[in-house]
Amino acid sequence: MRQTKNETQHQTLTRLITALDKQQPVTITYIKADGSTTVRTIEIFDVVVSAAGDILLKAMDRETGEARSFRIDSDRLIAYTVHRTAYVVARPAADEPKTRPAHGLATVTVLYPIDCPIAYRVQILADALAA
Repeated sequence: MRQTKNETQHQTLTRLITALDKQQPVTITYIKADGSTTVRTIEIFDVVVSAAGDILLKAMDRETGEARSFRIDSDRLIAYTVHRTAYVVARPAADEPKTRPAHGLATVTVLYPIDCPIAYRVQILADALAA
C-alpha cells in the first residue's frame, strides 16, 4: 500500500493514470467530506479538474456499482494499492445522459498521442491545469 504523504501528487497521479490505462482496479483509503475514513475498491474511468482546480478521479465503486468522484489531495486520499486484476464493473456509456448535473465542475480536455509515455501525459495534464 502506497502512502500519499510519502510521495508527490505527480507520482500519485502518474500511478493512478497508469492503472487507468491498464484498466487495473485501485483500493483507496479515503477521508470523506464528513471526516470519516473509508476504504473502497474503485475502477477509474476518467480524470477531470474541478472549477476550484482540484484533480478528481471519476471511478466506479466495486461495492455499490455506482459512479463516484474522488479528490486527489493528500488531505483526502491517504493511501492506495493498484491491483493486477482487470475491471469487472460496467461503467456508464458515454452517450447516456447524466442523472445529476455536475455543478461547479470544469473539465479540461487533454489530447496526446496514443504511444505517449505516462510521464509525458502527466506533464501535459499539469500544463493544461496551469493554463
